[in-house]
Amino acid sequence: MRQFFQKFSDLNILIIGDVMMDTYLWGKVERISPEAPVPVVSITKKENRLGGAANVALNVQSLGASPLICSVIGDDAEGKEFLNLLRDQKLSTDGIVTIPDRPTTVKTRVIGHNQQIVRVDAETDTQISLEYRLQIFEKIKKIIEDQKIDAIIFEDYDKGLLSEELINITVELANRKNILTVADPKKRNFLCYKNVSLFKPNLKELKEGLKVDIEPNNINEINDAVKLLQNLIQADFVMVTLSELGVYISSKNGYKVLPAHIRNIADVSGAGDTVIATATLCLAAGLDEFTTAVIANLAGGLVCEQVGVMPISYDLLLSETENL
Repeated sequence: MRQFFQKFSDLNILIIGDVMMDTYLWGKVERISPEAPVPVVSITKKENRLGGAANVALNVQSLGASPLICSVIGDDAEGKEFLNLLRDQKLSTDGIVTIPDRPTTVKTRVIGHNQQIVRVDAETDTQISLEYRLQIFEKIKKIIEDQKIDAIIFEDYDKGLLSEELINITVELANRKNILTVADPKKRNFLCYKNVSLFKPNLKELKEGLKVDIEPNNINEINDAVKLLQNLIQADFVMVTLSELGVYISSKNGYKVLPAHIRNIADVSGAGDTVIATATLCLAAGLDEFTTAVIANLAGGLVCEQVGVMPISYDLLLSETENL
């Protein structure tokens, strides 16, 4: 397994998707507000972190590969802070487009005694205009033509960056150049990811995207849903994350359900970003889809042990993988 992990450092991964800033307000709860039956949090620390597609990039980087992000931010203080966070992490800002009059997405989490009390989202999910979609595609095209790109991750949070035409022309360009394509979908563009290498929804997204009801414990219903999905998008592999039930992986070689690893769950936010980053690197390094699913499933469980959105550790994942 170690020889596959060592290949990660040779990989260049393009991440196209919605970026955001995760703000954490850490504090103590010692009383209830006299104004309403809610806790009063005395803030002791504030922290800004990269989130969304940028957290996928952090996971890719943490595993030793080289990420490059294509996305949009607002021309605001939060956007400037986001660019500073990228530079602090030695991540390129070349693929970022700034749009005036559009807010940078910020998710603020208030945490007391290591528990999330509330999350406040400041964002817009309106589609970016044709002008900016063209700017983004020109950046994507230039990156693919000028650099060796081993895989493209579409990290879709339904915040308005990705559209059907942008997805289609990028997948077509990638397939012509034999670049692996991986999609982490949301509802709006769910069926737009035709002919990608790996399609990775969670169970809720699968149900909403196909407008079907699926019992999490019913493997026949999951199989039927994935067959319906495959008739529509024809992906090489479909991986469905099932939260505490583990992960389902399907390909022309059959399917498997891998149980979740028993963990002390502290925070599930960001686990999907870790799963998609890990799965992409494993496939790009030459691992088969079933081994890839095992390692990605393990990585998602490991990051849930930490409070807040945190990238996976290369050494920890390698060690845990070798102990399987």
